[in-house]
Amino acid sequence: MKSIALKTLLIFISFIWLVLPTGCKETNPIKTPTDTTKVDTTFAKGADVSWVTQMEASGMKFYNAQGSETECMTLLKSLGMNSIRLRVWVNPADGWCNSQDLLTKALRAKNLGMHIMIDFHYSDSWADPSKQTKPAAWINLTGTNLETAVATHTTSVLNLLKTNNITIDWVQVGNETSNGMLWDDGKASINMQKYAKLTNAGYNAVKAVYPNAKVIVHLNNGYDKGLYKWLFDGLVANGAKWDVIGMSVYPYWFTTSNDWQTCNQQCLDNMNYMVSLYGKEVMIVECGMSWDSPTVCQSFLTDLIAKTKSVTGGKGIGVFYWEPECYNNWQSYSMGAFDNSGKPTVALDAFK
Repeated sequence: MKSIALKTLLIFISFIWLVLPTGCKETNPIKTPTDTTKVDTTFAKGADVSWVTQMEASGMKFYNAQGSETECMTLLKSLGMNSIRLRVWVNPADGWCNSQDLLTKALRAKNLGMHIMIDFHYSDSWADPSKQTKPAAWINLTGTNLETAVATHTTSVLNLLKTNNITIDWVQVGNETSNGMLWDDGKASINMQKYAKLTNAGYNAVKAVYPNAKVIVHLNNGYDKGLYKWLFDGLVANGAKWDVIGMSVYPYWFTTSNDWQTCNQQCLDNMNYMVSLYGKEVMIVECGMSWDSPTVCQSFLTDLIAKTKSVTGGKGIGVFYWEPECYNNWQSYSMGAFDNSGKPTVALDAFK
């Protein structure tokens, strides 16, 4: 009898233990608007919004489809984006896109739980295939002194972000460096070895501050196999280090007839080619189409995202739109993805 009673008591206690709350686990935790849980980045879907603070200062606002004013990054996140790309210049004349402006925007992205890419231009203004101008403060630097300047600047900017508890996922060492950077010293067609050394100066600085961040080397014309093979073969031959090959893809620059289908197919062919040659991940870090062709742009983006996801071995890791928040011909740029009322067009539905 005692044995039966004891068994009954133990069963009753076990039942009570199972049904009563333990007080140490929430079955349905509530997230607040300030929740910073990182969104999924199995595949990065993002935008470069580096102009956003300057646009706001000029009085421009952003609205959701219902016409409610909404902070830009918050709006983009609601449309399915999980990542933000931000450029940084060394000493821009007007202050926009300097390290402090970068910090302001990076804190917003952090507070939304979005992943962040930093795009170092290593110039006081735009660096692209037509110009890679040294910052004024570096104009007389050459050789190892120039490499040191790259490393010091990269370290300083990233430490500013790190001390503000911002995690960085990707860092571009140069912007559209299809013929190197910091001309003429680092002009690849003149001195590939010097360009490789400058790339490594940036790479090593990134890894010292953010060991887990992926370093990107970024070129324009993502559909141009010959350009990419020439540049990356040169980097390999000179011992350069990188983690991801970044590409710009603009159908307008492929052909003014906006033949996006052929553009995207050739870009996919090149992405797979790069993977076969170097085994690195690839990413579309810039893309865009005229704001007043939103339906066509949605098709372009939907296809580009699908093609990037299809890259061999899952090595296509993301697509970023360049400055989609631009509208009303901001800075004479017409390839945003907002209409003239400050609302996103259907083009951005591709990211949902």
